Amino acid sequence: MEHVWLRGVAEQFGIDGGLRQLGGEYDLNFRGQTSEGDVIVKAMRPQGEPALVDQQCAAISHALAADPTLPLPRLLPAAGNRFWQNVADAQGQQRMVWVQRAFKGIPLGEAGPQPPAVLAELGALTARLDLALRDFKVTAAPDAAKWDLTEAGWIKPHLDVLEGSRRALVAGIIAAFEAIKPVLDKLPRQTIHNDLNDFNILVEPRLGEPARISGLIDFGDMTNGPRVCEIAIAAAYAILDHETPDTALAAFVAGYHVVSPLSAEEIGLIWPLVRMRLAVSVVNSTIEAKGRPDDPYVTISQAPAWRLLENPAIDGELMGARLRNACGLPVTDAAGRIASWIAAQRGSFAPVLGRALDGLPVGSLGVAEATIPQNPFELRADEARNLGTGLGITSEWWLGQYGEPRLVYTDKAFRKGRWLASNRRTIHMAVDVFAPAGEPVRAPLAGKVALAENRTGHLDYGGVVILEHRTPAGDVFHTLYGHLAADGAAQLKQGQEIAAGEAFAKLGSAEENGGWEPHLHFQLALTLDGMGHDWPGVADPDDWALWQAVCPNPAALLNLPDDVVAYQAIDEVALLAERKARFGANLKLSYKRPVTFLRGWRHHLFDAMGRPYLDAYNNVPHVGHAHPRIRKVAMDQLARMNSNTRYLHPAPMGLAERLTAKLPEELEVCFFVNSGSEANELALRLARAASGGYDIVTPDHGYHGNTTGAIDISAYKFNKPNMGGRKPWVQLIDVADDYRGRFRRDDADRALHYARQVDGALAAIAARGGKVAGFIAETFPSVGGQIIPPPGYLAAVYERIRAAGGICIADEVQTGLGRLGEYYFGFEQQNVRPDIVVLGKPLGNGHPIGAVITTRAIAERFAEGPEYFSTFGGSNLSCRIASEVLDIVEEEELSANAKEMGDKLLAGMRELAKDYPCVGDVRGIGLFLGLELVTDRETLAPATDAASHVMNRLRDMRILVGREGPADNILKIRPPLTVGGDDVEMILDRLRICLREVETAR
Repeated sequence: MEHVWLRGVAEQFGIDGGLRQLGGEYDLNFRGQTSEGDVIVKAMRPQGEPALVDQQCAAISHALAADPTLPLPRLLPAAGNRFWQNVADAQGQQRMVWVQRAFKGIPLGEAGPQPPAVLAELGALTARLDLALRDFKVTAAPDAAKWDLTEAGWIKPHLDVLEGSRRALVAGIIAAFEAIKPVLDKLPRQTIHNDLNDFNILVEPRLGEPARISGLIDFGDMTNGPRVCEIAIAAAYAILDHETPDTALAAFVAGYHVVSPLSAEEIGLIWPLVRMRLAVSVVNSTIEAKGRPDDPYVTISQAPAWRLLENPAIDGELMGARLRNACGLPVTDAAGRIASWIAAQRGSFAPVLGRALDGLPVGSLGVAEATIPQNPFELRADEARNLGTGLGITSEWWLGQYGEPRLVYTDKAFRKGRWLASNRRTIHMAVDVFAPAGEPVRAPLAGKVALAENRTGHLDYGGVVILEHRTPAGDVFHTLYGHLAADGAAQLKQGQEIAAGEAFAKLGSAEENGGWEPHLHFQLALTLDGMGHDWPGVADPDDWALWQAVCPNPAALLNLPDDVVAYQAIDEVALLAERKARFGANLKLSYKRPVTFLRGWRHHLFDAMGRPYLDAYNNVPHVGHAHPRIRKVAMDQLARMNSNTRYLHPAPMGLAERLTAKLPEELEVCFFVNSGSEANELALRLARAASGGYDIVTPDHGYHGNTTGAIDISAYKFNKPNMGGRKPWVQLIDVADDYRGRFRRDDADRALHYARQVDGALAAIAARGGKVAGFIAETFPSVGGQIIPPPGYLAAVYERIRAAGGICIADEVQTGLGRLGEYYFGFEQQNVRPDIVVLGKPLGNGHPIGAVITTRAIAERFAEGPEYFSTFGGSNLSCRIASEVLDIVEEEELSANAKEMGDKLLAGMRELAKDYPCVGDVRGIGLFLGLELVTDRETLAPATDAASHVMNRLRDMRILVGREGPADNILKIRPPLTVGGDDVEMILDRLRICLREVETAR
């Protein structure tokens, strides 16, 4: 045993296998195993005060008596009536040693940032602990004084340990603390834990659901203080390195408030105290590091603390309103009174544009209703100047809605992260009144000018004025008027009185209002906290509850009912219920939390609130969602006609020429159908007509469509319950999976071994008196797990099939048309020439079309049978769209992009595999990629739950992927071919987080 001096303790408590030392600032902590579970052995510093240990034990016992389900240490008795005993350490110094049951889980500091639900749980547990300790009497340890947040001003004389901007930053934090200290000192005090830092909070990571707070430990720094100090301390560490620390803090505080309601006064102290606690931490650790330079514990939280304190994205002035809103309180004490007064005066305000607005048409720029802008990441100047025309509105006067999620806000200023799929502000917080330029703008009630300026940036406000108003009770609120003429705004002076109904500005033209169609952006604010004079006019959907409280619907000031201009969002709960009522139960939705998508562009999709998602899954929109060239071709052809192949038309001929030019010269006859399923059905008929046989050889777990004939050859489907199983005329062979199959990468002849299974299949056909019609396979099996067969595999298979008189069919629905980068079709990578090639919906970028291309000899044998006709297979519209897809792949060099981005993804995922043992295999070519997760790299046991966790967590992070394989443990990544370098970085960055979660949950 390494720590010999603890041998007696180990024997006393049945600890086997030694003790593993853990971190600690002054005391020693060890973990050991017993037959009844792990224990923690705590050895206090030499000559420690017994009363302090007794007090910790008493506090834990007291809290558990008050709230038995709190996740607090369960103490193991030592001897007599005590939980501790004296033990001489290796230097002969006496230490008090006590033992407690260990918790499942790991420190929060190791688990990483947690989602709001977990932070709310932590807030609730903190409140429960405070309630359980409120009547416990504590004597603070002498060295705990520096952690008493009410006395945190002790760091002020030590600012010289910091340098430059950091010294100035902490000086400002101290000044803010000194300003609130008189209020803090008047609050009631009670016993608090006082050190719920990220290494005294344990979490149990779980797959498929949020982590669980499993333990609150280390009561050595207890003190007597206001409960708001407990909140600030725990929250400060819980939000470290969180991507949105402000919303994380709100979740924690809201969780606390549910259990133990907070006053508005207490809520207002939380953010200054959070910052002060971290200031104490960094100053103290800097001081301690000078005396203990080799002890990593003293600086363990310093780097993340500085990252939080220096985070420019945190709006500290808005934090009070944010936390009040999270707790269900008005954003200010006056907010409720102001809103009530405005509502009561509805109908009596002066007309803002000199006329009544009721009866005007209401237009929607919402995600669900509008296709403006065409590119949701770049609003064109002509689109901004003609919003009404784009919506089909002919009137010069019309209204735009409040609370409407719009995609017209495309400037980088509206993005809240580094990637296109990061959060962005989309929800309009004002009412727009569209009217001719030059219309006078009037004050709805008396006020004075708080700001008047001209913002000349493209798509900014142009001329903008903010007026300050007072209710009869003296409560202050503000109104904002945007997109004004520059000269009018320039003539106003700050403090200038404006009478009710007085014209103080004019609507600007597009040349001076930021480039927009002339209109008034009219916004109400009940507080300026966190807004200053640079008001945000658009909110992040994830922050809408806050901004709706800060800037409510201003309809009353326009003498309009709220619902006239209030946007009615899609009710997604009702939509889901309707779907369940109208559709079959086996028509599944992706993800545990289904998502509603209403717009798409290239490799991004947008939900009902305008949130962007990176589409790394949908291969059908081959050249990207909503490609303008495809839209243009479709509109043009629909304006002409759409008929079938019974009539001559150049479009089918043009598509046939384009396809056959990419294929081996003998593949010269085309059939056009509506889908990959129909194409595979036709391929089977061709093979049977040409071979005279009926039986099919195909790999296990393959998928070729959802028609009856396609399901008969798709083991992925027919092996499911109630599907009838394999038909006698279908012979299955193994998928050529050289990672987990029976022949693996250490076998140089694995391709031949897999191919030889065809011999057994042919023998089985002969034994039942049948004749082989052909072999069909996804060239690279997709539902089988994104499998890349070993080189030479298909050549050996085709040789055997053809020797038996069969036809070789390549199902290229998943892999064809440039997805593989350097290979236009998957069969090229295998160096074979199939007899029939099948293509599906990617050919039409989602428009229903499929194709079968074969040899003239096979086509002629098929023609000996009845006429073949597919009503809309090969329609003029379908063929024109498909030809355009092929042109786009070539002209936009998407095959080259698929190779470049695919190589980056593969390289990045292979680097991740080095750090995370749950990654068993990384494979793929181009943008056909798979990441296989396992629980053990030796046994290759599939990590199905882990794959589900990663897929759903990526969805939460705005990335769409799928999962496949017989055990559903393989992440499937196959984005539209337009995906770019930043998107690859996002995928890899988010994957790292998810894989870390998997590892911590193992």
